[in-house]
Amino acid sequence: MKQIAPERLAESWDKVGLHVGDPEQKVSRALLCIDMTEAVVAEAVKKRCQLIVAYHPPIFDPLKRMTADGPWTQRRIWQATRAGLAVYSPHTALDAVRGGTNDWLCDGLGKASFRGSIGSEFERRYGQKVVVYVPRDDAEKVRSAMAEAGAGGIGNYSDCSFNVDGIGTFYPELGSNPTIGEHHKLERVEETRIEMICDHGAGLTGRVLRAIREAHPYEEPAIDVFDLADNYLAEDEEQGAGRVVFLKQPITPATLASRVKKRLGVKHVKLAAAEPFVGTDPDLYPGKLSSVAVCVGSGGSLFEKYPGADAYVTGEMQHHQVLDLVQQGRVVLLAGHTNTERPYLPTYRERLIETIEGKLDWEVSEADRVPWVWK
Repeated sequence: MKQIAPERLAESWDKVGLHVGDPEQKVSRALLCIDMTEAVVAEAVKKRCQLIVAYHPPIFDPLKRMTADGPWTQRRIWQATRAGLAVYSPHTALDAVRGGTNDWLCDGLGKASFRGSIGSEFERRYGQKVVVYVPRDDAEKVRSAMAEAGAGGIGNYSDCSFNVDGIGTFYPELGSNPTIGEHHKLERVEETRIEMICDHGAGLTGRVLRAIREAHPYEEPAIDVFDLADNYLAEDEEQGAGRVVFLKQPITPATLASRVKKRLGVKHVKLAAAEPFVGTDPDLYPGKLSSVAVCVGSGGSLFEKYPGADAYVTGEMQHHQVLDLVQQGRVVLLAGHTNTERPYLPTYRERLIETIEGKLDWEVSEADRVPWVWK
């Protein structure tokens, strides 16, 4: 389990690792859950498990006592101990690692040109390079917009860019609205490739991408985002409790909601957009979303580290956190705390089966479920 989600990747405040049991205990059957309730413990006993892997740490604050007649938070530990069950929690280590909960949710948002970790070391130290292709006559306008948004800073120099002229080609399909050219005719345009660095991380990159789309004459600008880290962490050591995704094709808030619901297997989500579109059909939202910040569970405090996304996807946030982002023109999608976490368990099970040697049966709990329902 530590191989899949190294404990060193967990947030400093978290309580990951073995909560109950003997590290040398033999295990032949294990139960996976999000919340270890008394019902889950009873299920583990009934299924003759020796281990419960609970995503949320069952022991977060120190227990003053552990008795059979105490609160349920104590009773479940007492029951697990009496039954000889070991209890382990991966929590934010599983969020941070590549292929973990956040990456799984991001995989359902659409094809990405770049995906980075919120708060990761390489973001803070190296940043990204944004590359865009522009008709030559509009190059100066777009380049200036990128610089005004904060791109092009290298040390004590500003407005730094690299520019190369070339020929761009495209074929406008039916339904497109080309600035140059005609439908069903291959077009060749003299264009300039502009490269500029965003050296303060992906938060700045989000602002630069919006500036490009506002200044660029094309309906669908060709934009590339490159990570500039020259000393990458190993793939399974990618740190950061959340993710930011730069989509290859911008989407509407309604499309974002549809994709999240499909990925999570839920019928409803909460969607907040800027005035005057709050409470109306999200398809009427005037802008399209190019960058999406993602954090399973509760992402409000983490999103404060990343103010540059077009949209924010998480399970829950405080009212004033949502209101603040909406007033800044952002889109917020809330799917329910454990709704963003529990659907990952079957994937986690498959990874455990592939990684851990020996005969060990892994089951996903049937008793573990969301404590409330949408009406």
